[in-house]
Parts: sequence; structure tokens; C-alpha cells
Amino acid sequence: MRCFTVLGPSQSGKTTLVKAMSQLDGAATRTETAGNLALTRFNFLDEPWCAFDVAGSAEYSGVMGSVLMASDAVVLCVPSDPAAAVLVAPYLRVIEASGTPCLIFINKMDAPQGRIEDIVAALQGYSQHTVVLRQMPIREGGVVVGAIDLISERAWHYQEGEPSFLMEIPSSMREVEHQAHLDLMEHLSEFDDGLLEQLIEDREPPTAELFQTAAKVLQDNKAIPAYLGAASHVNGVMRLMKALRHEAPSVDALRARLSPAGDVLAVGFHAEFQKHLGKAVYLRALTDGVKSGTNLAGGNLGNLNEFGEVGSNALAAGSVGVAVKADQLNAGRLFNAASSQDGPDWVKSRRPTLARLLLPTNERDEVRLSTALTRLQETDLGLEVGQDEDSGHTILRTQGPLHLRRILASISDDFDVQVRDELTPTSYRETISQQAEEHYRHRKQSGGSGQFADVVLIVRPQERGAGFAFDEVVKGGAVPRNFISAVEAGAQDATVSGPLGFPVVDVAVTLTDGKSHAVDSSDHAFRTAAKMGTREALQKASPVLLQPIDRVDIHAPSVFSGSIVSLISTLKGQVLGFEPNPTARGWDVTRILLPSSSRDDLIRGLGTSTQGTGWFESKFDHYQELHGKEAEAICREHAKERA
Repeated sequence: MRCFTVLGPSQSGKTTLVKAMSQLDGAATRTETAGNLALTRFNFLDEPWCAFDVAGSAEYSGVMGSVLMASDAVVLCVPSDPAAAVLVAPYLRVIEASGTPCLIFINKMDAPQGRIEDIVAALQGYSQHTVVLRQMPIREGGVVVGAIDLISERAWHYQEGEPSFLMEIPSSMREVEHQAHLDLMEHLSEFDDGLLEQLIEDREPPTAELFQTAAKVLQDNKAIPAYLGAASHVNGVMRLMKALRHEAPSVDALRARLSPAGDVLAVGFHAEFQKHLGKAVYLRALTDGVKSGTNLAGGNLGNLNEFGEVGSNALAAGSVGVAVKADQLNAGRLFNAASSQDGPDWVKSRRPTLARLLLPTNERDEVRLSTALTRLQETDLGLEVGQDEDSGHTILRTQGPLHLRRILASISDDFDVQVRDELTPTSYRETISQQAEEHYRHRKQSGGSGQFADVVLIVRPQERGAGFAFDEVVKGGAVPRNFISAVEAGAQDATVSGPLGFPVVDVAVTLTDGKSHAVDSSDHAFRTAAKMGTREALQKASPVLLQPIDRVDIHAPSVFSGSIVSLISTLKGQVLGFEPNPTARGWDVTRILLPSSSRDDLIRGLGTSTQGTGWFESKFDHYQELHGKEAEAICREHAKERA
């Protein structure tokens, strides 16, 4: 079986393209949807094929990576509009990182929005590989009615819903077509010394030899050929499918790329949780011998069914199957008989940025929610689950709003757990801006042994990021040595919640003096005295609110860098600079400092400013003082929540 992935932005027509490709032979097809992936099995010229159609959103970069791990080639479906090339940029980036041989299909040529040369040039701006045009459109009255193959120099006239028929190249196009043919040969000669020698000697290479060179260029992933058509009319689809058949590499090439040692038997390229069935893992066998009852990834491969084949529980090399009740298998991994290993780095999804607190509607469902999230993490490479350090509630991190909605729907529909999501609270802190001294005496007498502790404390601010520090300069044993540790613990207790209601950071406490009682003093008494004394001192020391500041790297096509700078200024961020991405042509990395409270606004604003192509990585950098009405409003709101 040959397998390929079809990628492209929303509204590019990729699902229509898959349908058209699968129905070329008129044989029965089998399509199955698994979450954000649709698999279609079909026959073409008596050969079995499987197409993977990934949902059209850049949020599914993790799905793209794992599915490409099971693909011999990828078809990138793009709109016939130069302005839409930027929407294709995220897909080109994933494809090039994976090293998967790629063919471009410029779709919707029945209503093009620009010249084909401009479309190819715009795409080239985001590709490290040379984009080589393999066809030229034929126009009549401004309408594309056919295409010329630039290798064979034969022209084909489209027919609605029917195979194209051979036609003469229009006389008005012969000169420009021949020049395009020569340009194509020059591109191919960059990768073939024999072809280069023939061109230098002004000899016309045989057509068969040119096709062989083109196939080798694709199989070696040296260039990206571009075809054109209109999938909704089945125009150009046969030519694209024949290019896949004759030029795309086989599963043997995929195995050599993923498993230099030759020990990988199969890849897990997708997984989903199915109600009443459990985890289903989609496999592609890279060699013969993967079947029910054998060992895979260190466990028994029990229930395995070949996709599209009733009753078949053995996979030939290249075939796709679905395994259930095999907990040792997961998506994004490579399997041999005894163990499994992570796929290449490009398989991993980018770090999720949209964070939400996840709370069960019924508190009794806490355990069931935890179980559901654990199972979903096993099937979704782009999902992260953590815990909010302040509230202790579960934090769900997803790739974006579409991804979030899908996860919430799965929790409800597949696991019967009702949940609500809330914004994650910003982790504000507080510190002090000046030194203060406090003399505090703790005395309590209520029958029996009493409590007595007397401490003199100095509280002072420290440099940002220094944390909490304690020391003592007590003389003459005024506070016995065995109580010093209790004083330190009490002072630290007071920093859990300061005068403004937030954890206190970057303060130092010094014990300078005190008194004790031979009978009534104890660790508890001195800990209490230190806690209360530190609280009083913090109140006197002019507390200030601190907001967390993140260091953020924004990845986006270069054309959007200006709008990103404008966006950051509205979010009260600071642009540190930007530079071209060294591994992604046409992309910039913009480095900024941004208040953590603005992260959700950044997600929304970045989606608008970059037409959904941009994304970012962030990590905590430092705390920064916040004053004025904004700080007062935050403190008031926090006080209401605590009341």
C-alpha cells in the first residue's frame, strides 16, 4: 500500500481533492474519520492507496508531524491566489522539517486570483526547496481550459467530470511554453550531472529520461514540483495521481529514513479514545510480519485490523491498521518487537499556549476527570495537563481554541464527565519597598503551661529574584539557639500571604533580639511570635504588587512583523528585537517581554494579526512592580475572591 498526506489551509479544497483522487478509478472507497484526521482507502490502477487528510488548522501541527511519519509523500493543496501563500507557510515549515517528499497542487484554477508565476514565486518565499512548475495553464477567453505538461510538452484539455483529452499546444503559447520547458530542464539539471552535460552540449534529452530525473529529484527531496487543476471539477487530478504513482518513493524509503538501523517494524501515527472500546492506535507497517498475536513495542498485539479490509489482522509492508487494547502503543512513536521509541523531533507538537483551569461540575467527578485527561494525553501529542501552583486546580493546555473545544467535547461525550473551564489566574506576588523593624511579644496563659516568646525583627527588601532569606544577630543568648529555627519557620509562614493578599517574595528577615521564659517558651510560641511579628513588619514596609513578566518568542511570517510590533505595544509589552528564523525561510522570530496577564490577549491578537499563522513560546522571566490604579483594582478584586 502507498500512503500520502494531504495538507493545506482551510478552504483550500484539500478534502475535495482527496475525494476526487480516490474516485478516479470508479472503485469502492473506504473513508474513516478519527478526530481531526480522515483516512481514505482506494485503488488506483490496481494498486491500494491510503490518503491522510488532516484538518485544516495550524493548531494541528502535532497531528501533521505524526501523520507525516507514516507518509511516503505529501500533497500540499494551495489556493490559486498569491496572497494566500502566507497561509500555506506553516504547512511548508512542518513538511520541510520532516523531510517528506512534497508535491504542490495549486487548486481552484477554474477561478484563479492571480498569475501562476506569481503564485509559485509567493510560495517560493516560504520554501527552502526550489518550487518547480511542472505544468502551464491553457487559457481561452480568460478561463483556464487545460494544461501543458512541461516535461513531455503535451497539452491536455479539461472536460467536466471526465478525463482530459490530448490537444495541440496553441500556437500563441508555443514559444513561452518551450522557454518554460527549458527552465524546467535547467532546474532538474542542478541535481543530475548527465542532464547538465546534455544541456551544455545543446542536446534534447529523451522524455523518459527527464521523467526519471524528475522522479529521483522528488524521491531525494531535492525540489518541490507544482501541479495545477481544480479538484471540484476533477481537472488535473489524474496528472497529480500519476505523479504520485510514478515519482513518489515507496515504504522502503520511509523505513530507511526513520530507521537507519532497520529494526523499526511499524509507526504509530495517530490515536484516539473511542467510547466503549478504549484507545485505538493507527499503525503503518514498515515491513511484513506485523499481525495479531505477535509482539510489538514489548507487548502482545492483540486486536489488530487492517484498515479497509474486513477480517484481515495482518499487515503487509506499507499497510495501515488499527490496534485496540494495546496500551503499550501510542501515537508519534516507532515500534520494534521489544520496545518503542520517540519519533524524530519534528513529530513533536509545539508547546501548547492556551491554558485553562478545568473544574468538574460535580466535585465527585475529580477522579474520573483525572482518568479522562490521562487517557487523552496518551492519544493527543499537543495536549498538556498540569496543576496550578496557587489554587491546586487542574490546568489544561491546548494548541488553541479549536483544540480546546475538541478536548472538552471528548471529555463530555467519551468519558461522561461534565466540566467547565475558567481563565487561569495570574500568579501575582508582592514584596516590600523599604525596611521595617517590629518588636512582637506572644503571651498566652489559659491554665497549665503558658506560651511566651519575644522577638525583635528587621524586615528588608532584597534584589528581585533573590527569594526569602533569614539570619540572626542575637547576642547573649536572649533567644536560645534551639528556638532560632522556629523563628525562621514562623517568618517564612508570614510570607505565604502578605498585606495585599499575595505570596511575599524577595525579602530578608533578621532576628536581632528577644526574650524567653524558662517554662513557657517553646518552638510553637516562637514560631507564632515570628509569624505575627513579620506580618506586622511587612505591613509597615510599604508593600508593593509584583506582576509576572514572560519572555516570549513569537514565530510568524516576516510580512507580519510590523503588525506584531504594533500589537505588543497595545498589550503593554516590550519588543526586544526580531531576526530571521535560520531554519524557516520567510519567517521571523520576534522576542518580547510581556505581562503574563496579557497571554490570552496575545493569543487572540496574534491570530488576527497573522491570519492564524503565528504562534509563540513563552516562559517566566521575572517579576516587575505594578503601581497605580491597575494595581489597586487587582488587589480589590483579589480581596473579593478571598472574602
